[in-house]
Amino acid sequence: MKQDIKLPQKIMLLGSGELGKEFVIAAQRLGNFIIAVDSYANAPAMQVADVAEVISMLNGDDLERIVQQYQPDFIVPEIEAIRTEKLLEFENRGFTVIPTAAATNYTMNRDRIRELAAIELGVRTAKYAYATSLEELQTAAAEIGFPNVIKPVMSSSGKGQSTVKSAAELEKAWDYAIAGARGDTQKIIIEEFIDFEIEITLLTIKQWHAATIFCPAIAHRQERGDYQESWQPAGLTADKVAQAQEIATKVTDALGGAGIFGVEFFITKDEVIFSELSPRPHDTGMVTLISQNLNEFELHLRAILGLPIPKIELFAPAASAVILASEHSDDITFANVAEALATTDVDIRLFGKPNSRPYRRMGVALAKGHDATEAREKAKLAASKVTIGS
Repeated sequence: MKQDIKLPQKIMLLGSGELGKEFVIAAQRLGNFIIAVDSYANAPAMQVADVAEVISMLNGDDLERIVQQYQPDFIVPEIEAIRTEKLLEFENRGFTVIPTAAATNYTMNRDRIRELAAIELGVRTAKYAYATSLEELQTAAAEIGFPNVIKPVMSSSGKGQSTVKSAAELEKAWDYAIAGARGDTQKIIIEEFIDFEIEITLLTIKQWHAATIFCPAIAHRQERGDYQESWQPAGLTADKVAQAQEIATKVTDALGGAGIFGVEFFITKDEVIFSELSPRPHDTGMVTLISQNLNEFELHLRAILGLPIPKIELFAPAASAVILASEHSDDITFANVAEALATTDVDIRLFGKPNSRPYRRMGVALAKGHDATEAREKAKLAASKVTIGS
């Protein structure tokens, strides 16, 4: 990629959720032209983009039509439910897919990225197996043992993930995984349960013409397979940070391209274990909206455009806590926002999603503190004050 790239650039965003919205805001600040694409109208990123397109991104003909229409300089996937072989075709025709079409194809399927890490690169991962039927799942679970973790090979934000403690729970877990799968696959992955001390996301920035760099590690807590809060710094020893960075570099070098990768790890007393990887900004990385001089969306944009990243600075310990819906509604209002914002060093992001459902992430509270514990308490308290009604 040329180092003297001129602005504005035309960027097509495939998937227009809350992470895409923050990316579009960052891109708009540098005057770029953004086409926001999703499967439903008025998705969050569409509200701040130049134009919007509603298509099924699993439909190759629809993808072909909009790419031909707009001729984007960059195609930037934000979700998993995309016909990834079409991205390979676009790249072969000269379009730039972020980070690369091959990387997107790998990382949007847990089976491919797990095999790349464990088999090709020799990286320590949880023991795992695949199943395409309940019977296969029962056999695999017996071999791996209980407890274990079951999830679709293609999903996002923890959808379809559950921890299974006995064989009696397998059928329910199978049904939940299939219901939560994205795309048209009916394949699930079953993993060894790791008794970890902490889970982290290491935001890893690959650059076209400079070395791979990292944000300070982000710790996070999940429920129902979806993140509930994240905080930074994670409190890791220097040795474990170095191990995580070495693994993240190895995996992202194998994938290639440029942009930010959210690389997830289980941290045990003795090990740093690779878990998953997303080739784009990560939901746990929303904490960087308040913690860093350059947030993860700005870093993603700079890496894509080949712009310099002289320094990543952590301003203060910080945390994020999600604001979740509790019911279905097409007429959403938020109350007590003023009360939530009354505390020093607290901010709120409301995503602008057009409808809600139970446990859908509708916003996030952000907070800084003297240490991570204080920041977490402030973020969770602010999030709890915001109520969602209709």
